[in-house]
Amino acid sequence: MWKQRESPSRIEKRFEFEEYQKISIFLKKTDELCKEKNIYPNISFGKNFVSVSIFLDSEEIPSNEKDFSIKLDNFFLEK
Repeated sequence: MWKQRESPSRIEKRFEFEEYQKISIFLKKTDELCKEKNIYPNISFGKNFVSVSIFLDSEEIPSNEKDFSIKLDNFFLEK
């Protein structure tokens, strides 16, 4: 589940992986989606996780960012 945060306004999620190779695939798909949607979130990753923070211009989550987050969830479920 994505968490909505304030100061600054953003949504964030941590994705957990069993294998590092799956992180690489997830990041490649995320890179393609960033270019497609023109959204460039803060991303950090380690041996078994990827954390994503999408910063927002307002407290409401715009439809483009909602769509982006749903697609990331789908990429994760494909693993």
